[in-house]
Amino acid sequence: MTNPYKNKPWFKFLSNKYIWVLLFFITWMIFLDNYSYFGHRILDKQIEDLEDNAAYYNQEIKKDKENIKQLKNSEQIEKYAREKYYMKKDSEDIYIIEFEGDTVEKK
Repeated sequence: MTNPYKNKPWFKFLSNKYIWVLLFFITWMIFLDNYSYFGHRILDKQIEDLEDNAAYYNQEIKKDKENIKQLKNSEQIEKYAREKYYMKKDSEDIYIIEFEGDTVEKK
């Protein structure tokens, strides 16, 4: 009793041991290995997030350096304290007027 599919090209292809080894290797590298394709995708996403964070913090550092340069002047310090912390002189009264559309609503 002989195999009727023995002379078919697809049977020759699938019965080749090198093809099976190659398929096993590819499956192992894509799904099962510590350095798999999916693992690299996760790591690449984390790297992108960290690079975005680094860019954001570099922008914040530039803003803070500019603020520090401005605060070298005593008039700017007074202006900053009045605007940010609502500080006042002893002889002054401060009134804070808020309009409906000016504030951000917290959800």
